[in-house]
Amino acid sequence: SESRKSQSTHKSRSKKIIFVVFFNSSLTMTTSTIQAALLTTQANVYFDGRCVSHSFKTPSGEEKSVGVVLPATLTFNTAKAEIMECVAGACEYRLKGQEQWHTVQAGEQFSIAENSSFDIKVTDSFHYICHYA
Repeated sequence: SESRKSQSTHKSRSKKIIFVVFFNSSLTMTTSTIQAALLTTQANVYFDGRCVSHSFKTPSGEEKSVGVVLPATLTFNTAKAEIMECVAGACEYRLKGQEQWHTVQAGEQFSIAENSSFDIKVTDSFHYICHYA
């Protein structure tokens, strides 16, 4: 079972809310909390809903997103360099220009160069935090 506690502060005329979220879940996760993040409440929805994420900024100004990829084989393009941290589930990925697929599971990560792309295969679900450079 999952329990959540959230605290929010709404900025007038803004679609951004500050959330403090605590998770207690039976899923294996690495980063389980993100303190006082400025979260964009409108979801980023890609590939007909097979990938859904929310963008946020940390108090120190780092840009990140947190989301889930549902079962699919997809290709993502990058503008900035990214580090994909798997917090639950697993996936296979292949970086642009490579033929070999690699597996990543909860507690592991992979990096993608700026202005590049990667293929991802998900058979169950892949929960992630994307850290932008």
